[in-house]
Amino acid sequence: MSNKARILLVDDDPGLLHLLRIRLTTTGYEVEAVASAEQALARLCVFRPQLVITDLRMEGMDGMALFALIHAQHPTLPVLILTAHGTIPDAVGATQRGVFGYLTKPYDSKELLEWVNKALRIAAATRKPEETDLADVHWRRDILTRSAAMEALLGQVWQVAQSEASVLLQGASGTGKELLARAIHRASRRAGRPFVPVNCTAIPESLLESELFGHHKGSFTGAIRDHQGLFQAAQGGTLFLDEIGDMPQGVQAKLLRSLQEKEVRPVGSTRTVPVDVRIISATHRELEQEVANGRFREDLYYRLNVVRLTIPLLSERREDIPLLVAHFRNKLQGDVDQRVRGFAPEAMELLIEAPWPGNVRQLQNIVEQTLALATTPIIPASLVQSALREKPGETLSLTNARERFEREYLAQLLQTTQGNVSHAARLARRERSKFYQLLRRYHLDPDRFRASD
Repeated sequence: MSNKARILLVDDDPGLLHLLRIRLTTTGYEVEAVASAEQALARLCVFRPQLVITDLRMEGMDGMALFALIHAQHPTLPVLILTAHGTIPDAVGATQRGVFGYLTKPYDSKELLEWVNKALRIAAATRKPEETDLADVHWRRDILTRSAAMEALLGQVWQVAQSEASVLLQGASGTGKELLARAIHRASRRAGRPFVPVNCTAIPESLLESELFGHHKGSFTGAIRDHQGLFQAAQGGTLFLDEIGDMPQGVQAKLLRSLQEKEVRPVGSTRTVPVDVRIISATHRELEQEVANGRFREDLYYRLNVVRLTIPLLSERREDIPLLVAHFRNKLQGDVDQRVRGFAPEAMELLIEAPWPGNVRQLQNIVEQTLALATTPIIPASLVQSALREKPGETLSLTNARERFEREYLAQLLQTTQGNVSHAARLARRERSKFYQLLRRYHLDPDRFRASD
């Protein structure tokens, strides 16, 4: 086995956990050791082990409950159970439920390594030849996340990309549906062929049919030459139909026929053209409700909704916000004169706690706006608050209200005194050292307020 194989150890006995980790690490494996099942679940998507070794009896969630959750998300990931002699019958029953095997405590080192080698060999055999480490491959390069929910979704994306099934991406506006569609395309066998996106709401209804299926010269006013259409442009690749829920019903009928027959008939033509494309569609609407209301064809819905993936809201993956903010700041830095080093802690806290109805797209907009308006190397909370456009009537907490007043008051004093700290401290009736402490707290640089020569 490769000495880079990753093993996740789970045991609430720190002594045994330490010994196991040393034994496996010295053998050449990469080992992550945690003291509870809950910690193991948190590390699963990040560490991506090829084998899990867990104690059976632990405080809180036990080893079998952990196995059940792992098996539901990663059916081929082998799990070894560590058990005391008194619980051997439980362990035997566990193997009948899918646990790879069990070891009794105290364990025999030779037997442990035999089980580990066997489990890793079988795990490697169940992987597809083209499969690689999902955390490192290029197909997901545009998607930045440390969220367990997003990592689980990306695992599903990789799996569905290996098939030819049509995919329906469900997600609110701004969650990144096109990025995910591109990831599916790059992870599929069609990666070397075109990826063609089309927004069904951006093209007028009178032109949508022609754009999708093409037209012949003279088929309607303005058709001065033959037009291929997006289906043919995506030949051999992927056609991404964004906001499919807004597609007119007349075009829905023709789309259904094209998917069923794997051919298109350009407008004004009597002949059909065979096409080989994979369809990925996306919508922010609830298509089941659209079907029930008669606005979306039921037969087309089932044709598109072979595999359905739901993208989490940004408010459901707040741990990604600092990562995304840093990415957008670095990406946009060249668009502003002032080099911004980052966001003040209070500003970042506002970003993390904001409701984000516009999701990742809104976050990028806020970062771009604050970079454009920044006058200091560190973006203050006041600028972020202004960009977020606090709702009228929204009540701040007493702490936040006081901090806002202090920040604005200090900035006004520095503006009045043109950055003269001694003068500003006298006006505020504060000692100079205490006044400097307040300025540092709110990341206010007096030099920024001084008049230039």
